[in-house]
Amino acid sequence: MTTDTQHLGSPDFPGTPGPDSRPCGCPEGVALPGLATSRRGLLRGAALGGLSLSVGGAVVSQAPIAAAAETSDHAIVVVSLRGGSDGLSMVVPHGDQSYYDARPNTGVAADRLLMKDAMFGFHPSMSALQGLWDAGSLAAVHAAGLPVANRSHFSAMEEIEDADPGSAARVGWLNRLLGTDALTSPLQGLSVGGRPLAMVGPEPTMTVGDVNGVKVSGASSLSNSDPRFGSLRQAWKGSVPGPAAMRDGMSAALTAASDFQAVKDVSTTATFPNSSLGRALAIVSRTVRADVGSSVFTVDSGNWDMHTDIGSSSSGWMVNNARDLAASIAAFFTDLGDAASRVTLVTISEFGRRVAENANRGFDHGWGNVMLVAGAGVRGGQYHGSWPGLATGVNADLSVTTDYRSVLAEVVAARTAASTATVFPGFRRESVGVMTGQ
Repeated sequence: MTTDTQHLGSPDFPGTPGPDSRPCGCPEGVALPGLATSRRGLLRGAALGGLSLSVGGAVVSQAPIAAAAETSDHAIVVVSLRGGSDGLSMVVPHGDQSYYDARPNTGVAADRLLMKDAMFGFHPSMSALQGLWDAGSLAAVHAAGLPVANRSHFSAMEEIEDADPGSAARVGWLNRLLGTDALTSPLQGLSVGGRPLAMVGPEPTMTVGDVNGVKVSGASSLSNSDPRFGSLRQAWKGSVPGPAAMRDGMSAALTAASDFQAVKDVSTTATFPNSSLGRALAIVSRTVRADVGSSVFTVDSGNWDMHTDIGSSSSGWMVNNARDLAASIAAFFTDLGDAASRVTLVTISEFGRRVAENANRGFDHGWGNVMLVAGAGVRGGQYHGSWPGLATGVNADLSVTTDYRSVLAEVVAARTAASTATVFPGFRRESVGVMTGQ
């Protein structure tokens, strides 16, 4: 298996201004973990040692021998807005005059905002979320983020997804969450597009780029009815000479591929945007409805690194991204149907943007941000968190008043039986009120 990276600001990321979209301009750049697999070998890209192994477009990571497909009574979907989204544009604090003072050219007029209360309103391009809001299934938590500002894309991403400050163990918070479940299938944790650090760890997970890319070379189907597939299952389940990890990994990958056939058999009923996020959430919906034991999902939405030319409130970069995000989430919950009763979705980004616009009508790396929470158990139709007020200086930040882990921990506590002390070691969560019963 080989590892590849894709950079934000490239044609690989929809919602950018165009094929020649601007790079981040940051010294480090911004990279997303992508997985490119070799097309050679019986099971394409098999990695020795059992650390990870791919079947077609799928990658099974650190998987032991897996049981048959299981079921889960909950699903948590984490949508990462890569690049540092401008929460002040997505959910506008129109009740704070400092917002307009700091953004004379880029501020979104209060009379155009949606889902308004006395302080906040959604960007006008996010109208697709109105139904979820009105139904009490969508909420926003403003001024959320890391407890200490971190303006490095790489470092902030790692800090957020690890969620265990000071630990040398490379284990993400979602992998720790999976460790508290009774599920053991590689399908318990599914990443679409690339596996983030949040999923890294000892628990088996699976990464896919395309539903139809999950296949075994030489096999026409992912079941024992196919002679090629059946013979491979038989060969790798027994006492195979060589490292046990290799045998276990191969067996797990074949089991995951077999279980994933159920996902292929489910079709979408809603119309998703033809974007990477729309396609990813369509796969998540199909997997949830296939009921193959997946309880945790990750997908990416990018590029949100808007240093320049954010656009107006009616067209441009922010409009494109915000519209895609809203339409994809709305289609996702429509497509889920009755299965929506067990799905909670949360958005996160590594940091927000500065309060004041820069000379290029964009925003530099900031601190606090907004998190959206939608679906089962959400106390929706309202805004949560403590508003700190805005300063207007060129280096002014939106201060963080809600540690992002408190939001995630509240979701975990409300929707699973996991101990939040295990998932977020050493952290004592504060009440946010975004989830019912918390």
